[in-house]
Amino acid sequence: MMIIALFANTTKPQYQDLVLGVIEFFTNHRAIIVMEDEQAQEFNTKKLSDFNPIEIHCMISMGGDGTILRLVHKYSHITAPILGINLGHLGFMADIPLSDIYPSLLDLLHGDYSVYDRLMIDGESAENQSCFAVNDIVIHRARNPSLIELAIYVDGLYVNTFEADGVIVSTPNGSTAYSLAAGGPILSPDLEAIVLTPISAHTISNRPIVLTANQEIQIQYLSEYEPVEVRADGLDQFFLKTGEIFKISRSQKTFRLISLHRRDYFSTLRSKLGWSGKLR
Repeated sequence: MMIIALFANTTKPQYQDLVLGVIEFFTNHRAIIVMEDEQAQEFNTKKLSDFNPIEIHCMISMGGDGTILRLVHKYSHITAPILGINLGHLGFMADIPLSDIYPSLLDLLHGDYSVYDRLMIDGESAENQSCFAVNDIVIHRARNPSLIELAIYVDGLYVNTFEADGVIVSTPNGSTAYSLAAGGPILSPDLEAIVLTPISAHTISNRPIVLTANQEIQIQYLSEYEPVEVRADGLDQFFLKTGEIFKISRSQKTFRLISLHRRDYFSTLRSKLGWSGKLR
């Protein structure tokens, strides 16, 4: 019997009715639904805390891409793949729209899907502060009123010193998030690569750099200013002082995402970015 961990963003409108509908659907198909303890009590389902993580067959996120990121960080010990149902605007990870929920869930039960293990990255400071990211790790000037200087090294070799608001180190999965907004390239999500994108760099010669996934990036904060902020997926936060080096490398963990055969990455890309080109 399939055991499904269901997570819902409670800030989304009408989430209760939608969650009740999904629970009823799976119950009618003899699947077991487990939820976070507080929500389990609200919706009369089994509690997540009562189950061994290895018993979970899949996780379903009801919200948006941000909901998925918070879920991965909060329950990093659960290795089951994730399916994203979007309760707002179409997402790159949460790509199932409200209009297609139940046919998509039926595909899930019938096994009409693939699981993709997407690249993740780890970060570590000289003070042993560590983080991991599905999308990106961002070093930003924070409270400093002016641009900061960040020296970039790859596998110990000096690359450049960016004078900018900061830098984004992104996975292919995150290349369509903050990195894209900062002028970075779109990477196919199955690439073994990492992209480094400066944020509002001072000169036009500062361009995004695509590196192989097995290269280690070292970023040194040079400016004699206040500490700068480090954030992983917009969630985990700590600070770097002047002279400190932050290292970013490929993670041993992967982000496991369910992709239904009825959907494809490029159709999501066209919809999300508003591409209007036509086949001729």
